[in-house]
Amino acid sequence: MQIVITGALGILQGREWMFSDFEEQGPMWRGAGVRRVTRVVAFDPPFAAAPAVHAGMGMWDTDQSTNGRGDIIVEDVTAESFSLAFQIWDDTRVARVRIDWIALGPVPDPEAWQVD
Repeated sequence: MQIVITGALGILQGREWMFSDFEEQGPMWRGAGVRRVTRVVAFDPPFAAAPAVHAGMGMWDTDQSTNGRGDIIVEDVTAESFSLAFQIWDDTRVARVRIDWIALGPVPDPEAWQVD
């Protein structure tokens, strides 16, 4: 459990187009075995500490002749950014993927008194 001890909670959300491999016959569409695409997402503005990040499939376009196997991975979360990865394996063929995410965490409280 992440406990947020703050007077202010920040919520950021966004979308990441991970790839579009159909047009260029890229590895997620034409390859085989384990394939992974990773994007670093920066928080603007940053949080006061590492937030909780949730990610889910916003859109995926797959080949109907193979099994759809995919894994969405959130890692390396800091107050400034996180890494978002999408991985497939075996004979799965994916043309394109968009992942939607939301981050919740502490931000500086604009109403807090600054005592020096």
